[in-house]
Amino acid sequence: SKKSNAPGAPENHWPATFSGLLGALLGLSLLKFGNPVILDGIMERPRTLFEWIDQPWPLGLGYALLGIVLLAGLKVARFGIKSPSLIVWLPLVWLGWQFVSAIQTVDSRLTAATLPHFVACAACFYLGYLALSHVRSLRLFWLGLLAGFLLVLAGGFNQQYGGMEETRQFVEKNEITHWRELPNDKLQELETAHILIRIDDGYTTNPELVKRLAGNRISSTLIYPNTLAGAILLFLPVSLVFLWQICGGLPRVLREVLVGLVCYMGFACLYWSGSKAGWLIALVMGVVIFFKFPLKRVTQLLLLGGVLIFGLAGFFLKYEDYFKRGATSTSARVDYWQAALKTFRKHPLLGSGPGTFMAEYRRLKRTESEMARLAHNDYLQQASDSGLVGFASFLAIISGSLIVLYRKSTSQSGWLKYTVWLGVFGWALQSLVEFGLYIPALAWPVFLFTGWLWGTVTSGNNEFDTRRQTY
Repeated sequence: SKKSNAPGAPENHWPATFSGLLGALLGLSLLKFGNPVILDGIMERPRTLFEWIDQPWPLGLGYALLGIVLLAGLKVARFGIKSPSLIVWLPLVWLGWQFVSAIQTVDSRLTAATLPHFVACAACFYLGYLALSHVRSLRLFWLGLLAGFLLVLAGGFNQQYGGMEETRQFVEKNEITHWRELPNDKLQELETAHILIRIDDGYTTNPELVKRLAGNRISSTLIYPNTLAGAILLFLPVSLVFLWQICGGLPRVLREVLVGLVCYMGFACLYWSGSKAGWLIALVMGVVIFFKFPLKRVTQLLLLGGVLIFGLAGFFLKYEDYFKRGATSTSARVDYWQAALKTFRKHPLLGSGPGTFMAEYRRLKRTESEMARLAHNDYLQQASDSGLVGFASFLAIISGSLIVLYRKSTSQSGWLKYTVWLGVFGWALQSLVEFGLYIPALAWPVFLFTGWLWGTVTSGNNEFDTRRQTY
């Protein structure tokens, strides 16, 4: 406020406190809330200090922490600004329709696990729109987020250089004895988490886990290699720009080494994740970046051609065996998508209920198909779960924001806001083949970033106010 900026007025610490807490929460979510929300009820609560450090946390704790941050945000938020677009009201429409759809859900347990997460997503959007966009310095926010992201990358390196092999040896050793050497409480915990399956003479490892271990794909602190790829697509661009900015006082060579090291770690983890869609989306994002540079058209075309040629050549060389085997994961996704469309046709208005794709797919899937809990396409799952209004409002939030904010992000915003937009763009593309909307570690930041970008549009000229913020 004007009063707080007057000479002799007490300094207002709430904006810095709020942004620091919010950044720390999002960084923590990458480490502890990387599982789909519909699995939260079957996850065992950590008991020992080691388990609290090593294992995911109950999502209820995440909601409690978000509630604390929300209270801090209320001290910063400005509610008197005029909306620059109807899009900023759509999260309320989308969320309200989820509750309407929940009235006739086909599985109340799955819906009860999903609705609080959607409330948190909408809350993050308005925290970004009404509060974070009015914080002048976001250094603490980005530091918290960067710290969590770097720990994710470090976890990926740990898996690649030893952790994955240790897990594989542990499974092979216990599979010989059908896991009879482990304590009963540990066996029950692993069975509840769907890691083990009970058989006549003990337990056996879930075939899905065996397949993942054989594939040698890393996932770090997230549930699934493709989820790790989604986190890299979302956070790596803005992390590199922020790191470059905060290292401005260092010698240029050291600055370049630090940023180059993080860049290498990000692309190495993306490669080790084995995410085919992640590779292609990163290639598309690389192409989009070229439009930010004021280069001559001939130079742009030459560079773009080189990126496409080498990127696609590397893709097909790495995944040659995958295509020879018939692209099994692609055909499986087609089966999921067909089931989602059938459910939408059956429940066109209200859907089957938030988070209930699994309940309908169990009935619709082919006998030879593997069971899936999510549709691996957030847009189709919105149509399947919550009908036409849920699908249309979600699609409008994401696509409308990306289209409108692209022009804003390439005009006066500088690289930080542009890379935030770029990360959301990458997430939106991956949502065509994955389930990032149902992962708090990805969905909460996406909604927050989108709201923050909208909040930095002034009501008068609809341009980014670059004087308001640093970092």
